[in-house]
Amino acid sequence: MLSARRAAARTLILACVLCTSPRAVFAQAAALTIDDAVREAIDRNLTLVAERYAVSVAQARIVTARLRPNPVLTLSAMLPDGTVFANGISPREQVFRTDVVLERGGKRERRIEVAEAARSVAELQVLNTMRTIVLDVENAFVDVVLAKANVALARGSLDAFDALVRVNTERVRTGDLPGVELARSRLAALQFQNEVRLRESKLTIARGRLKTLLGRAGPEIDVAGDLHRDLVVLDRDTIGNRARQQRPDLQALRRDQARSAADLRLQIAQGRVDYTVSGEVHRQHQPTPTDLFGNLYGLYVSVPLPIFNRNQGEVERARQEERQADARIRAREADVSDEVHAAFEVYAASRDVVGTIEQEMLARARDVRATTEYSYRRGEASFVEFLDAVRAFNDTMQSYNEARADYARSLYSLESIAGAPVGAVAPSQVIP
Repeated sequence: MLSARRAAARTLILACVLCTSPRAVFAQAAALTIDDAVREAIDRNLTLVAERYAVSVAQARIVTARLRPNPVLTLSAMLPDGTVFANGISPREQVFRTDVVLERGGKRERRIEVAEAARSVAELQVLNTMRTIVLDVENAFVDVVLAKANVALARGSLDAFDALVRVNTERVRTGDLPGVELARSRLAALQFQNEVRLRESKLTIARGRLKTLLGRAGPEIDVAGDLHRDLVVLDRDTIGNRARQQRPDLQALRRDQARSAADLRLQIAQGRVDYTVSGEVHRQHQPTPTDLFGNLYGLYVSVPLPIFNRNQGEVERARQEERQADARIRAREADVSDEVHAAFEVYAASRDVVGTIEQEMLARARDVRATTEYSYRRGEASFVEFLDAVRAFNDTMQSYNEARADYARSLYSLESIAGAPVGAVAPSQVIP
């Protein structure tokens, strides 16, 4: 009877310990999928909301660039002294004058060209901000999924060892188990309790970061869905070529180079002098016996003499900015190539690690745990050996969770770099 009772107790304990699935989740309403999170971030992320105003600012500058110079209206009156006027020496007159600037060199067209190019740059910069925020949201989503899996793993072990402590307490009371075994099981339970607390704090931090990226305030959020994984082997050169063509930050730099070229043309046009055409009407009143009124007309053309200032400084500034834009494009292309190389290395390494754990380590950890379980049931293995086997399995599962998270992050990173889902980036082969 005693042997049967011990076997039943061990079976109950092992059943509790072995039910430590990393897929356990917390029951929460309205959990977000990764697609839901990305859509909400695009709509509500505070950084992206602020960045979108740059397009409206650029559009307002186009309106300003389309404006023509305002004509100037001048009204004046010449009122001589009464004695002088009464003796017919000087008449009284009212002067109406209008000055109109005639822009030369196509300045208005060049201004519009520069402003429209600047708006295009702003739009591409918004797309690039969106790209980086989407990647941040995807990584934050992965962090929450990983933290939940690790909490579930640690909490399952804690529950199992709490049950073990209760059983061992009863066995010590009946004299069926040495007191040192109870102390060891209590110590293990405390260690798992600390592990649960640390994992829960990491989960809280991960949820808070995701909530900030989504532009949310208020209650906690939860996520639903598994870690991203693709059954294709990606091609490094294809990703690199697509990144150099599709990346909005590179396109923004190329468009900014076009804006610099347009600005150079504008500054050259600004060096062309503008004509100012003026017209005047003098309404005169002379106190003759017939009280004579008459008009005097004037037409003027003003032309600045470009002797000293021909806008040389701004022309040279625009020329240097155009060269600077070209250098920035080359630097960004080099950065993109380095990003592709680094991200692809992380992708390849994490894919290999996941494959190794799945094909070899998980099975071996389960075998060790099963063997120790059998020995513990027969009284041939100690509690310490059993605890080591459980911890080895938990460590393997945690490594597996982290490897899958790294793999998912690497896929999201490659998608962000290439500007397209990995399935659209010409896979070279399918993983068997």
